[in-house]
Amino acid sequence: MHFIKKSSTFTPVNTMEVTIIIPVYNRADVVKATLESVVTQTHRPLQVILVDNYSTDDTLQVLENFKKEHPGEGFNVVITREEHHTAGAARNRGFELSTGEWVLFFDSDDLMDEHLVESYVKVINRAQKAGRQLDIISARSSLVFPDGSTRQAPFHKRDIFAQHILHAQLATQRYAVRREFFAGTDGWNINLPGWNDWELGLRLLLARPHIAYMGGKSRIIINHNGADSITGTEFHSRHGQWEHVIDIMKNEVRCSQLKAKYKTRYERLLEYRRMVLAAQYEREGCSDLSIPLCRQAYKALGDSYGNNRRWRWLVAPVTRRLFARIATGKRGSARIARLLY
Repeated sequence: MHFIKKSSTFTPVNTMEVTIIIPVYNRADVVKATLESVVTQTHRPLQVILVDNYSTDDTLQVLENFKKEHPGEGFNVVITREEHHTAGAARNRGFELSTGEWVLFFDSDDLMDEHLVESYVKVINRAQKAGRQLDIISARSSLVFPDGSTRQAPFHKRDIFAQHILHAQLATQRYAVRREFFAGTDGWNINLPGWNDWELGLRLLLARPHIAYMGGKSRIIINHNGADSITGTEFHSRHGQWEHVIDIMKNEVRCSQLKAKYKTRYERLLEYRRMVLAAQYEREGCSDLSIPLCRQAYKALGDSYGNNRRWRWLVAPVTRRLFARIATGKRGSARIARLLY
């Protein structure tokens, strides 16, 4: 499955400049396909900011070659470097240099359909004609796995807080954001080496954006294709990092201006995600990590219900079954969790 075409011509949609920000670290070979999918975009003007995170291979040279090979009006390639070694820091550095009215963050091993940016701009234009100002546009995406299989990432137009907590609907590649709106947030958390986009997505939602959802086919391919993917292939080697992100997000919900009933629900869903992490540890053969984490999530969920009859007779038994399902690799538990908690 791929998007890149051997030749492409662009048709200017309007004069709206869009910025694409891509952090890169030791991706000399992989990033070439991503860059080709960027240069085929049918929208202009386009600013492309490539942030080298001080790679130790030939990545910087690949980026510089790309800039030399694609000069042209309406396609402005900016190369910069960021020595703080996290993708969040690199993305923040790129954002500092952005000039587009709208911004797309993208990863160096993923692909975009040639009409992706144009499709975003069409949604923006329709909203403007209707007198609406958008802040975020959520888009469909496809996932590619190590065995070559693909599936559509969950995409929903309702209950966006829950869907993001459960499915990371505002993951790095899966949305466009108005630059002025993003500038009013704290940006990427540079101290989080993993799940930083999941945490950022929640903060963006807590800032109460006006959101639109881009329908139609998937125009983004997210690579989950092995150890070279930024998503990785396992969790136990970085245990503690994931749990820390969940704790941060719970605190953000707790300190937000949401109504109490929503705070309670979203905190429960975050504890469910803690339980999912515990089940993943179990699948990876790390019961020493799984058991205490599962107990922690289970206790927090029980406490949130006051250990009442609903918890004891319905939620607790289903929660235990959900853990068992996830630990054996069965899918579909998130749909149950969204209704249960």
